[in-house]
Amino acid sequence: MSYCLNPACPHPENLTHTELCQACGSKLLLRDRYRVVQSLGQGGFGATFLANDESLPGNPYCVIKQLRPVASSPHVLQMARELFRREAKTLGKIGNHPQVPRLLDYFEANQEFYLVQEFISGSTLQQEVKQCGPFSEAGVKQFLSEVLPMMQYVHAQQVIHRDIKPANLIRRSQDKKLVLIDFGAVKDQVSPIRAGATEQTALTAYAIGTPGYAPPEQMAMRPVYASDIYALGVTCVYLLTGKSPKDLDYDSTTGEVLWREQVHVSDHFATVLKKMLEVSVRHRYQTAGEVLRALDLEPYLDSLAQNMSKPVRASRADGLTNGTPSDDLSGSLFPSSPSARMAAAIRARQSKSGMDSSGLPLSGGNRRVATQKPVSMTSIENSKGGGASTGGTPSGTPKLSVDELLSAYAKGKRDFTSRDLSSLSLAKVTLAGANFHQSKLHKVNLQGANLFNSDFGRASLSQALLKNANLARAYLSHADLQGADLRGADLSYAYLSNANLRGANLCGADLTGAKLADDQLAMAKTNWAIVHPSGKRGFW
Repeated sequence: MSYCLNPACPHPENLTHTELCQACGSKLLLRDRYRVVQSLGQGGFGATFLANDESLPGNPYCVIKQLRPVASSPHVLQMARELFRREAKTLGKIGNHPQVPRLLDYFEANQEFYLVQEFISGSTLQQEVKQCGPFSEAGVKQFLSEVLPMMQYVHAQQVIHRDIKPANLIRRSQDKKLVLIDFGAVKDQVSPIRAGATEQTALTAYAIGTPGYAPPEQMAMRPVYASDIYALGVTCVYLLTGKSPKDLDYDSTTGEVLWREQVHVSDHFATVLKKMLEVSVRHRYQTAGEVLRALDLEPYLDSLAQNMSKPVRASRADGLTNGTPSDDLSGSLFPSSPSARMAAAIRARQSKSGMDSSGLPLSGGNRRVATQKPVSMTSIENSKGGGASTGGTPSGTPKLSVDELLSAYAKGKRDFTSRDLSSLSLAKVTLAGANFHQSKLHKVNLQGANLFNSDFGRASLSQALLKNANLARAYLSHADLQGADLRGADLSYAYLSNANLRGANLCGADLTGAKLADDQLAMAKTNWAIVHPSGKRGFW
């Protein structure tokens, strides 16, 4: 099909290879090279189209953004021209990043402005959630681990995106990586101009962002880098709940989004999200790097608690006296480091309630008495997966029975971090969305189990029976799957980066969209029935 770009054309659709529009007579080959084949979105201010570049071999697809000022006065045209040039300059500045569309061309014709960009084939995160349902906590953390470095790059180029939202993040079909789109004033879909709006209001309104995702300072036309962090936080809430901002309540006093009761996440991750969503810029994370650093500690809280150093008297303001802790004026006892203080708080909370962080009884039904051990560099490295054993778990891991596990899950518990589930028979059970981070699952029987969206990061699953299990969207980063039976398992869109797959049986497994390297897969057993991350079936 050839699509006419004349905004006034009554019937823009034409037969393929037609030179002139049959309805209005406009030339259909834009700049003698771009043939528009489909409208992607339009409104009162602009439109976006899918086109073929007929000047290149194979006529590859590209995206054309057409800026259509609603008024023809010189003032409005000049403002439109400036907005157009700003987006072109921005795309040219950051388009070298592999997760940002490249700017291919830009030009002005008949008082209309055109940007030509690389076409990204894939589904938006908004489409993913509508088709597959909300993400788990592990899934959102993986999303952040991919998007935050991208945001760091964009901000380093002194660019504020201003419209981060699920509809502007596309998972590219060819490699399943997220691509951030729409960096300027021309939006894929815009609302019609309000009646009575001034020319300047009509033009500048589109640079504000999307209500609900944009924070107050951005709606007041004063965006800062932290504005993108707020929008990213709202995006996380959408991924966790499937609800857009307009479907969530707000605190009428503070303006804060009331999201906490809508999601099931760990306390630490909730704290990170809360700071991302601070209405006040002053109290919000200022950089993407700060969010990444806040997230880095989360997987190791339990091991920090187990490796807490002995309490010592808090030091005076000058810290150490001759290398030894000095007495605090109050004489009270505190751990000796920030990590230990955090661990102490965790331990105090757990021992007070007689429960662990997942709400399960402490080992043996009694309150666990901690064995105080000094924190060493070795123990810290091992807690971060730096030891010799990939996916290892701390010693003294509490053992759970089948009944205890299933009973806790039925009551709504999802956090089974650092638990010992080795050799349990859990065939065909449903444990979707559960957190087994750093847990021991050696020789566990999970054949045919529903483990959709579950977190097995750094877990030991060696020789586990996972035949025909549903592990779609599961988080298996740094997991030890050596010798595991994964025949026929659904691993679509699973995150297997750095997982040990040596000797794992992946015959007939579905790895569509899964995140793993070729050398990992080369260590596993495969056959003609396996579906590779690219979607192709069979041997390489």
